[in-house]
Amino acid sequence: MAMRKIFTILFLASGILLNAQSKDSAFKPGEWLKFRLHYGFLNASYATLQVKNAKINGKPMYHVVGKGRTTGFASIFFKVNDRYESYFDKEEMKPYKFVRKINEGGYTKDIEINFDHNKDQAILNDKKNKKKHKFDLQDSVQDLISAFYYLRNNYEPQELVQGESINLKMLYDDDGVFNFKLKYLGDEVLKTKFGKVKCYKFRPYVQSGRVFKEQESLSLWVSADKNKLPIRIKADLAIGAIKADLEQYNGLKHQFKIIMD
Repeated sequence: MAMRKIFTILFLASGILLNAQSKDSAFKPGEWLKFRLHYGFLNASYATLQVKNAKINGKPMYHVVGKGRTTGFASIFFKVNDRYESYFDKEEMKPYKFVRKINEGGYTKDIEINFDHNKDQAILNDKKNKKKHKFDLQDSVQDLISAFYYLRNNYEPQELVQGESINLKMLYDDDGVFNFKLKYLGDEVLKTKFGKVKCYKFRPYVQSGRVFKEQESLSLWVSADKNKLPIRIKADLAIGAIKADLEQYNGLKHQFKIIMD
C-alpha cells in the first residue's frame, strides 16, 4: 500500500483551489479543515489545515499549519506523522517561510525554506542531512501550502474553460522549482456527508516519478462557492485508489453551499 503518498497527495492537490482576485478573500484566520483519507475500505488517516495570523520582520502574514497522522488499524502497519507550515504575506500571497517535517514509516525529512524576494532567491535548509541549497526564484513561485491559498484568491471561476489548463511554479524540496499544471474538466455534483455539493472538477498533472507514477490518475473536486474548498481528492493507483474527503470544517469565511433536494 502506497501510504507514503497519502499526505503529499492531499497537500499538493489541495493547492489548486480557484477564486476571483478581489478584496473579498476566500478564507480568513481561524479557518480549519479536516480530511479523512482512506485506501479502499481502510480508513487510513486524518489530515488538517489551519489558518492563523503571524508576523515576519513586522510584516503581517498568514501562518498555515498542515498536519497528518495515520490512525487506528492503519498505524499498526505504517505510522505517519507529518507537519507542514507556510508563512505568506496577506497582500501578494508571496511565501516567506516553508517547513516540511515528516516521518512516514521511518522515512524522514526536516526541511525549512526561507524566501528572500528582494534578492529573488530561496535558501533550502535540509536539517536532516545538514545541507543547504540556493534557488533562484521565478515568476510567482509558491510553496506546497501557500499555493493552496494563493490560487483560491487569484483566479476567476467564470473564466475557466473546459479542457484548458492553469500553470504554476512550486518549490518545496531539494529537487528545485517545478511546473504544476491543472486541467479543468467541468462541473460535477458530489454526494458528501454534508449533502450534495456542486463542484469544479480538475485533473492535476505532476512530474512523473516525483510523487506519482505515469499510470496514476489524480482528480480533484472543489466546491463551487466562495470558499473553494477541496471536497474530494482521488488518486487512482496501479492497485486500488487513495481518496481524501472533507470530514469537518470550522471558521469558514463564507457560507458552505449545500444543494437541497
